[in-house]
Amino acid sequence: MAELPNKSLADRAYHIRRNAVLMGEVQGQGYIAQALDIADVLAVAYFHAMHYRPEEPEWEGRDRFLLSNGHYAIALYAALIEAGIIPENELETYGSDDSRLPMSGMAQYTPGMEMSGGSLGIGLSIAVGKCLGLKRKGSSSFVYTLFSDGELDEGSVWEAILSAAHYKLDNLIAIVDINNMQADGPSTQMMGFEPLKEKLEAFGWFTQRIDGNDLDAVVAAFDAAKAHQGPQPRMIIADTLMGKGVPFLETRDKSHFIRVDAHEWQLALQALDAGRSA
Repeated sequence: MAELPNKSLADRAYHIRRNAVLMGEVQGQGYIAQALDIADVLAVAYFHAMHYRPEEPEWEGRDRFLLSNGHYAIALYAALIEAGIIPENELETYGSDDSRLPMSGMAQYTPGMEMSGGSLGIGLSIAVGKCLGLKRKGSSSFVYTLFSDGELDEGSVWEAILSAAHYKLDNLIAIVDINNMQADGPSTQMMGFEPLKEKLEAFGWFTQRIDGNDLDAVVAAFDAAKAHQGPQPRMIIADTLMGKGVPFLETRDKSHFIRVDAHEWQLALQALDAGRSA
């Protein structure tokens, strides 16, 4: 892990959520609910599991984190800000002209962004290629990739799942965010994918299913994925709650892309503060 100031993972997750809300307020809308649901996973990835240098984002020895679901960029920016890779004052530019923080992740703009997202279903395939390349270099680095449950609709994802097992990519740790929401409605109603753990195991993956908003469970899953000795790719299925930490967003029906009224941003920050002190 990078050398960073000593904070608890709960503090890291709180700041990631807070950074995301502050960025969302700049535009008055966005993929805020996803940022809130995945904050615990990002906190563990960046402040427990991964090796990187904040001052040197292109360091060859780093672990790579690929954001397949590019619309979650606001969440990753929030983590990159907390990690010191992006200056905190840049959150005020989110989604604005000439910003390094566009609304969908673009690798050529943003330090620490390993791939450009937007076209869903490609992150896992890119991760397979990066893992093969690192193995040929003799690198011990891991490739982490985050993708969404809606991406399980894509054939390219299942081709990548098959390929990763075939090539025995034990340097690949994938995380799928199961928040049961995509643009057209609940993911499980758009295209059924359960029983997911059993399917992935049948494809040859070392697979764990956890509560993605339980920090202890997330830490244990990342540790087990890294420590697993079999020549297999590793998958963490993270069941999460959209809008986690802000009760009035947790219960909002339309939460895939949301507008938040001007007065609600401060209410969201107050809810995060209250949850932190509880």
